[in-house]
Amino acid sequence: MQKRLLRPDEVATFLGVSKWTIYRWVDEGRLKATKVGPGCLRIFMDSVEALVKENIINEEVKEYSHLS
Repeated sequence: MQKRLLRPDEVATFLGVSKWTIYRWVDEGRLKATKVGPGCLRIFMDSVEALVKENIINEEVKEYSHLS
């Protein structure tokens, strides 16, 4: 079963950014999160997936696919 809530460091590793970027994205509303205790932030996996899908560059990939 896939985890639905992830720690900021797990999301950072998955996306290849710092955990401070994850905190900033939560503050900016780019990622949805919840607090599960004092100092315990968890990010919803579906918001991580949505962020990735929103930033897909399919058109650019198609344009350059003939180069490979």
